[in-house]
Amino acid sequence: MWATVAALYVLLFPYHPGLRSPNELCRLWQTRALVEDGTLEINRALRDYGPVGDLSVMDGRYYPSKAPLLSFAAVPVYAGLRVIGGSHRYAVPEVPLVFFSRLFLTVLPTLGLLWLVRRFLSAFLSPVVADGVTVTYALGSLAFSYSLLFMSHQTTAVLLFAGFYALWKLSRGEWRERGYVVAGACAGATVAAEYTGALGVLGLILYAVLTVLGTPEAPEPWAARLKKLGRATGLAVLGALPFIVALGLYHQATFGHPLETGYKHLNDAAYQPWHLGGFLGIRTPDPRAFTLSFFSPLRGLFTLSPFLLLALPGLALLKRLGRTSAEGRALFWMSAATLAGYTYFTSSFTYDSWGWTTGPRHLTGLVPFLLLPAGLVLERLRGAGRPVLSGIAAMLCAASVLVTGLATFVNYIPDDVSTPVLALARPLLLDGYHPPNLLAWFGLPMSVAGAVLLAALVTVAASVFGALLRDAAGRAPPPAAWVAGLATLAVLASAQAAFTRNDRADQNAVRFLESVWLQPPNRPTAPFWPRAGS
Repeated sequence: MWATVAALYVLLFPYHPGLRSPNELCRLWQTRALVEDGTLEINRALRDYGPVGDLSVMDGRYYPSKAPLLSFAAVPVYAGLRVIGGSHRYAVPEVPLVFFSRLFLTVLPTLGLLWLVRRFLSAFLSPVVADGVTVTYALGSLAFSYSLLFMSHQTTAVLLFAGFYALWKLSRGEWRERGYVVAGACAGATVAAEYTGALGVLGLILYAVLTVLGTPEAPEPWAARLKKLGRATGLAVLGALPFIVALGLYHQATFGHPLETGYKHLNDAAYQPWHLGGFLGIRTPDPRAFTLSFFSPLRGLFTLSPFLLLALPGLALLKRLGRTSAEGRALFWMSAATLAGYTYFTSSFTYDSWGWTTGPRHLTGLVPFLLLPAGLVLERLRGAGRPVLSGIAAMLCAASVLVTGLATFVNYIPDDVSTPVLALARPLLLDGYHPPNLLAWFGLPMSVAGAVLLAALVTVAASVFGALLRDAAGRAPPPAAWVAGLATLAVLASAQAAFTRNDRADQNAVRFLESVWLQPPNRPTAPFWPRAGS
């Protein structure tokens, strides 16, 4: 199953040059400018390689509006590709640039993250549940969608969880104190990758303080605890400082002040109101933004990944664990605070700004911190002899893989579509528009390549369902568990069908995506690396 997960990550390439994906290309145009011109501004890159969106402008100079880490991280990737292509200005076409930037900076780091997630979960859960939750996270959550896009959202999740993992190891005495430098570096890099990643960093700070200070009744004197906290803080600041200083210098060079971001200088005036008022556009909560971010039929977090609903009762189990365990107490408060922070953000920011994306993209960094609570519920149900509830919970995981997986096959979801699977992915697949992938470039017919990828996704979903359906002793589930699981799938599918309009907006979205599809059916596959001038 793990090989199938890795293959889906590496082989899938949902990208269509005709869309001019602004969030991705604005970063890569700056990468081109850094390598070819030695500048932060992308004016010449815009002239040479074409216009893109998501820009900021300052004194006639254009920059990406995003935090800069990924633009700089892609420099060695682009420099290497440029040498392979002949070392001239137009040596690297757009498709291989996007593919290899994703592969090295979003896909492979997420595969590494899955290893960390599995190691962490295995300390609290049985191997079957730890595997099931990790695989569900890999293919049934925003992690899958944003690993296959050159955006900073999954990068933020990787960095946040890596920082947490270092703190967790430190709290257990399994790492030396210098590990706080690693945690600090991950925190600093998080903010340099995505400004809103600071919400997750606050959760890490809370966890670090709780684990260093311990419980009030701990035998260690308070003076010693405070001294330890001071050393930990100093080491963490030491790790974060290079990224924070570099970010401030970048802001100073581009926008005239260390604390001035590109969002205050957006080139497109229509987007400016989204970032005005409050802090970077974060205001007071709005019920509409809250409801749509979590429950929208198109991109609600719990709609695409219903298994995350298990995390809500799972927090109660984690809190109960904290009554007898200082570790459980710290994990509960960190998870609860991170959920509260991200919930406040998504409820207070303009929902309409999510764009053509899969799910509420700025919540990507939250998802890894909901996995343990969800896993605790699955573990409890498997050990309590409740086949009906176990069947429901297992199907929530399998359905997450199917729904998010199929949405990720498209991964550019127009705002006015009614549902991502039945209104968009299904008609595209029926028309033969399978996700662009390496298998087709290797010469496999597109229909066969698409069928292989779809079969792989369905197989993983079925495997997750079958594994989690068994009880703690590994016994085959009773018929009631199967019935409950299949009934849950029927309910979820019916809900999707009820909200699918199949109206003109849905049909226009399908036709438009078909018109820009990178590997359309019944036509020769465009070369992966076209020759200059072709």
